[in-house]
Amino acid sequence: MFYRGYPDGGNGREMGAKRQRLVDQGPSFYGTSPGSSFMYNPPSYGYVAQPPPFPVVRLRGLPFDCTENDVAEFFHGLDIVDVLFVHKGGKFTGEAFCVFGYPLQVDFALQKNRQNMGRRYVEVFRSKRHDYYKAIANEISDAHGGSPHRNAPRAKSYDEGKDLAEHSGVLRLRGLPFSAGKDDIMEFFKDFVLSEDSIHITMNSDGRPTGEAFVEFGSSEDSKAAMAKDRMTLGSRYIELFPSSVEEMEEAVTRGR
Repeated sequence: MFYRGYPDGGNGREMGAKRQRLVDQGPSFYGTSPGSSFMYNPPSYGYVAQPPPFPVVRLRGLPFDCTENDVAEFFHGLDIVDVLFVHKGGKFTGEAFCVFGYPLQVDFALQKNRQNMGRRYVEVFRSKRHDYYKAIANEISDAHGGSPHRNAPRAKSYDEGKDLAEHSGVLRLRGLPFSAGKDDIMEFFKDFVLSEDSIHITMNSDGRPTGEAFVEFGSSEDSKAAMAKDRMTLGSRYIELFPSSVEEMEEAVTRGR
């Protein structure tokens, strides 16, 4: 597992113990008093004959040098039980799971969607207990060189879904520096023939860059080949690439007008 310093003064071993208790005890672990949180009082849930939903969110687009302290600051005022950074092949993917003290806090966490951590905006999604536990198992497997069941069939991962997606010749770029121009994107894809007219940087309603762009390649084969640049850096930021379509591109460009 990959642990970093925790803002409450605990260390990696303490985080490991918290995580193990969380897995072993399930809902009873996070049903205790949140203690010093100034923002929340223990809510009285009206769930009948079923436990409350597991209070976990998934984060995407985190800076590569992100720490648990950064996540705690991002969710300032919420009771964080665990932060699990997701790795693949020993490298941080820019994703993490964050478990809170109470299900209600997930709703507050979702309000941070697309807000900035440093110079990157972070996406926050509602997640499930199963996904969090699976991520823990994957981290253990990755740290020990793979599971003994690694050859068994498994669900398609997020990256495998990208690989199998149908290509139309259009890619969506996410995580661009706000100062990036079309010439920077052309340099990023310097192995491909692009014109400025084939690059569309999206803006928000205030006319400011969103950190995303769409690129039209000469063919679907080119856009598929360009996926080799996924999560490579432009300046100091890594860029995520997603197969897209003309329809999605036009809708995004129109929203910014």
